[in-house]
Amino acid sequence: MTKINNLIILITFTLIVFTGCQPNAQVTQPNEENNQTSVETEDPNTKYKPAFEGQTRIKKVKTSTPLDVSVINEGMKRPWAIVQMPDGRFLITEKSGFFRILGQDGSLQKEIKGLPEVDDDDQGGLLDVALDPDFSTNRMMYWSYSQPNDKGNLTAVAKGKLSEDESKLENIKVIFRATPVFKSSLHFGSRLQFDKDGYLFVSGGERSHKEGRVQAQDLKSGLGKIFRITKDGKAAPGNPFIGNSNAMPEIYAYGIRNAQGLDIHPITGELWELEYGPKGGDEVNIIKAGKDYGWPTITYGLEYSGDPIGSSITQKDGMEQPVYYWDPVISPSGISFYASDIIPEWRNNLFIGALSGTHICRLVIDQNKITGEERLLEDKGERFRDVVDGSDGALYAITDSGKLYRVKKK
Repeated sequence: MTKINNLIILITFTLIVFTGCQPNAQVTQPNEENNQTSVETEDPNTKYKPAFEGQTRIKKVKTSTPLDVSVINEGMKRPWAIVQMPDGRFLITEKSGFFRILGQDGSLQKEIKGLPEVDDDDQGGLLDVALDPDFSTNRMMYWSYSQPNDKGNLTAVAKGKLSEDESKLENIKVIFRATPVFKSSLHFGSRLQFDKDGYLFVSGGERSHKEGRVQAQDLKSGLGKIFRITKDGKAAPGNPFIGNSNAMPEIYAYGIRNAQGLDIHPITGELWELEYGPKGGDEVNIIKAGKDYGWPTITYGLEYSGDPIGSSITQKDGMEQPVYYWDPVISPSGISFYASDIIPEWRNNLFIGALSGTHICRLVIDQNKITGEERLLEDKGERFRDVVDGSDGALYAITDSGKLYRVKKK
């Protein structure tokens, strides 16, 4: 018996010396979901588990290319969207209801006013803008905004022709409204994106309040949807609910909370969408025709009060899972794929303006899976509202404080 006791003591001593562990101690193994290789260091708001490995808190990556960061304009007021014009200049929306045209160096060149009235309370106002694929010849512009109404407001899309002297928009026409009218100053969605066939994707929010939220699952309602329309605002050919008397024919996908990021993948041609979660659960989705993206039935977030949402489930048959999600949130707004070869390691990466996260998020993608995440310009303390991949290989971003940043290779 003494020999056995001595053997146990020897084994215990060996464990302590060579492993630094006490017997029965819990040894934590590193993993992709909860370790210091992730850029996220704060604890999540929920106990929810991801549906698959790599769906959240993926490994941290870092750009090796030396970067030059500069502010090339800081005189804007409440900018919301930025697009690049064919000649390299920038067109920027300001929430109070007018456009600015900036030179590629950031200098102010034009202000365009005379647009339809906007309700610019809180999250409303003049929001996104998209140039017609044939803008070089037809000079047509499309924009989204919160349209006031006696009973509230709604997300609307208008179009007009930029005059030759760039002082005004001509023949303005409202082509689409995401009905019903709803009394809320929140969650207008409003991103615009043309597809390869010249049809326009429009994101519409569910207006935040619980009575609007449930309409994200109602195909007769325009709240909480992704639409696909023609340049005249009609349902685009091939839309999944054309001919369904119980659905708006303009709807392309549904179950959306508040999507403020849309872009087309430069290789696959698929529509990628970023949407706000509640307290936790910001999502990256690949939008497919006719699919239900789950809100508010499934979510990786909580009410702002901390209470569960609905049945407190994250998965359900017939509802799509996000490609990636954040908890805590970063509040993703405008997005842009990087299609240039100037910074090769950024090629086909997705860049995201983060508001509460106060950074530009870079996601590395491999076969529609997120494989790495980086947080750029964290030290600036800015709410990044929108980003655009410039034709010169630089990344441009606007902030809520009214700045235009340029990030380029040194």
